[in-house]
Amino acid sequence: MQSKPQKGMAAGLGARLRQAFFGAGASDAQLHEELETLLLTADAGLPATQEILAALPAGLQDRSAAFDALQASLVRILETVEAPLLPAPGQGPFVLLMVGVNGAGKTTTIGKLAKRWLAEGRTVMLAAGDTFRAAAVEQLQAWGQRLSVPVIAQGQGADSASVCYDALAAAKARKVDLLIADTAGRLQNKQHLMDELGKVVRVMQKLDSAAPHETLLALDAGTGQNALSQVAEFSAAVPVTGLALTKLDGSAKGGVALALAQRFGIPIRYVGVGEGAEDLRDFCARDFAQALLG
Repeated sequence: MQSKPQKGMAAGLGARLRQAFFGAGASDAQLHEELETLLLTADAGLPATQEILAALPAGLQDRSAAFDALQASLVRILETVEAPLLPAPGQGPFVLLMVGVNGAGKTTTIGKLAKRWLAEGRTVMLAAGDTFRAAAVEQLQAWGQRLSVPVIAQGQGADSASVCYDALAAAKARKVDLLIADTAGRLQNKQHLMDELGKVVRVMQKLDSAAPHETLLALDAGTGQNALSQVAEFSAAVPVTGLALTKLDGSAKGGVALALAQRFGIPIRYVGVGEGAEDLRDFCARDFAQALLG
């Protein structure tokens, strides 16, 4: 995480935290109150905020030391979910199932992952399992054309589980290293799309009992505390094994990573900080904490 996430998050939190610590005239009690307000406003959540404040020194006269303690506390919380996704080579198709609500950046994240793994010398196939929106299939096919990777797709309204099954069968037959399967975003009053996820998993497991090897949930950082309910809802439908926190370049809500880490402990695999393929970064707790603090 370099310039883009630092600029986006510091504008919302880092600059104000530094002002709270090093601005003139604030008493210890006022600083505690200000820190609590700033962390909650940045969507860190109450449990994580309380944990961070409890880790500060009892006396805050040495503000530099207190600020260092704050950063150490952020890193300590975030390190619990720092676990890069490293698909092992040579074990047949590694299946990644991408899930998330509409607009969270699922398809863009899929394209970025495909480009990354292609650059590592892996073979990749995509499955257009979001059959609810015709545009989703077209978007994924556009990525396939751009990257010269095969895309298994059917028409709009086709059975998503069938598409994913066909894709896994094709990936096995062609000895593809990595299969990335898109799924429909959950829409309000569309609970059947959540139920469909369970079916996708069950059908794929007819071909590979371990599939999917990773279920990656894309979360728009700008949704704030709503990201917590999304994790809870998707985890109730399928076992979510990783998170991709997207759109951090335009969000001052990066503190939600603290809330997610404290409540769920699910690895944050990636952070998206821009539109370019290189803007999907492996999550690093120390870099993320530094970016939050500006």
